[in-house]
Amino acid sequence: MTEGQFVEDLRTPRAIERSFEIVGEALERLARDFPEVAARIPEHCRVIDFRSVLAHGYDVVDPRLVFGLARTRLPALLAALRSAC
Repeated sequence: MTEGQFVEDLRTPRAIERSFEIVGEALERLARDFPEVAARIPEHCRVIDFRSVLAHGYDVVDPRLVFGLARTRLPALLAALRSAC
């Protein structure tokens, strides 16, 4: 899917945003309950902050940013999560 298709799509961006919210919430709980595990996940604080933006500032979220993060940062985040568990 191209960035243009992503931006024009009504479902896919929301599904990706929701997935980021879920991961961010899980990381927030992990950081609170098991900070030593959360510390093994690069940029976990930034993921948590992004979750807050998505949840509370949804009206200002640029879908191009979400697309870019999903393409460039999500694969590394998923790999870090898998190796941390």
